[in-house]
Order: sequence, then structure tokens, then C-alpha cells
Amino acid sequence: MIYQRRVFPSTSMLLAFDAAARAGSFTAAARELRLTQGAVSRQISALEQQLDVVVFDRGRKAIELTEVGRTYFEEIHEALQIIRRASLNAMTSPLNATLNLAIHPTFGTRWLMPRFPHFLQENPNVTVHFSSKVSFSNFKDEDLHSAILYGSPDWDDAESHYLMGEEVIPVCSPQMLPAKATHLPEALLKVPLLHLESRPNAWRDWFSMHNLVPPEEQGMLFEQFSIIAQAAVAGVGAALLPTFLIQGELDRKELVAISRTPLVSKSGYYLVTPRDRLRFPPANAFCEWLLNT
Repeated sequence: MIYQRRVFPSTSMLLAFDAAARAGSFTAAARELRLTQGAVSRQISALEQQLDVVVFDRGRKAIELTEVGRTYFEEIHEALQIIRRASLNAMTSPLNATLNLAIHPTFGTRWLMPRFPHFLQENPNVTVHFSSKVSFSNFKDEDLHSAILYGSPDWDDAESHYLMGEEVIPVCSPQMLPAKATHLPEALLKVPLLHLESRPNAWRDWFSMHNLVPPEEQGMLFEQFSIIAQAAVAGVGAALLPTFLIQGELDRKELVAISRTPLVSKSGYYLVTPRDRLRFPPANAFCEWLLNT
């Protein structure tokens, strides 16, 4: 294949354009790239001259992508991410590699970390960098090799492996309900209910399962399992929590189950790997270990 230099702008032009398009500012792009504002402006002008198109409308106080520029940015940004990942893969030896892994924070704390030393023992040359993700949309803008996510296996451009489902039960502090009411679903109609942001319909589904009409009052809303669990232990209210994440609190009697009948979620926990990382040795090693744990 013969490449024409005219349609291959320099990397410095593309990086300047990408940074300015993301930031909406030549000045902010200059700070990111550690250049002067004038240098960024010249790189983008050179790009426009080479392509013979205008990628930015330049106002007095702001810049805005043109229609051509917006389409070009979407494609160039993805291409730069691919180049970056390929370069990192080329620089990383399989014998001494880094795995960038995103995990749901409570799943990581309660389930993964107690088991994780075994992975390190089997893979001593792999260094794992963790990032916490309560929610997730796509891998395009993330420098990740794999992620443990909660949901349905419909992540774009990725391969997913089912790890486990989720069964939740209603729990509260032992002091919140009289002992005789502990196992009566109706008792939950009289206590404050704590809601999890990522499971907005959980209480409604649980009451429906018991042929009860849920209270109209919404109650407190929490983003993370760890915080809502501590709120329940403190007696703030009752919470619907996964049994495998709160077994310690149940064993220590910090929480009591109001009903042992679980609500089974339609979603589950999955190990998700972008398709362009499927051949990355540390990701393969982690996947193999996790699926056999």
C-alpha cells in the first residue's frame, strides 16, 4: 500500500486538534500539552491548511467545532486511543506487565480483595492498577485492560464473562425492629427505607414479590454499597443488600435479615474485556484465574 503524505497529518497536529476539541479551548489544550497557546493555534492552522478544511469556528471568546471538525474529531480521537494502547502494549513485556483493572468498589473490597493474593502468587510479574467504577458506559476513553462490572452483557466492542448473580435481602440494625417482627415483610412498611442509586426499583420489586404496596415516601438515596451498609448498621433505616457482600455483618449480628426470601436480580457481575485487549497476556491471566476461583 502506498501512503500519501498529504492525508497523514503529523502527530503533533493531531494531538493539538484532539486536545483543543476536547477542551473547547486552545489555551486549555496548551496547558494539557505543555505548549504555548500560539503553538497549539499554529498546529491546528497547519492541519486545516494540509486538509484544506476548517475544523474550528473561531469566535472572539471561544472556539467551536465545525460539522466537518466534529466528525473528524470523533474518528481521530478513537484512532489516537488505539495508537496509544498499541504503543503501551508494545512497551510492556509479558514477563513484567501492568494490568489496568476497573472494579465495582464494594465488590472489590468484599469479594475480590480477600481472594486477590492468590492471583499475585500465581502471577508475580503482573502489577495491577485498580480504579473504582460505580457506573460505566464504554471503553473508548478509558485506559483499561479489563473491568468487573454489574449489569447485562451488552457492553460495546467487548467480551464479557459471567461471574455471579446477585440475591438481595432486606436487613436492618437489630435495634430497629422488635424481635417478634424481624421476619415479617409487613414490618418494612413502618421503617425508613434506604435506596441504592444503581438499583432504583429494588424495593418496589421486593414489595411486589410479597404482594405488598411499597410506601410512597422515597427515603434516602445512596451511591455505594459500603455507605448504605454502614447506614443500615447505624440504624438509619432498612436496606436491600446482596447476601455475599454483607455476610460479615450478619455473622457479627450488626445486621439482621428481615426476610430470608431473596430478591434475585436479572443482572449480574461480569468480567468485561475490550476486544482490542483480548490478546493482552495479563488480561488473559486474570480472566483465567478469576473464572477458576
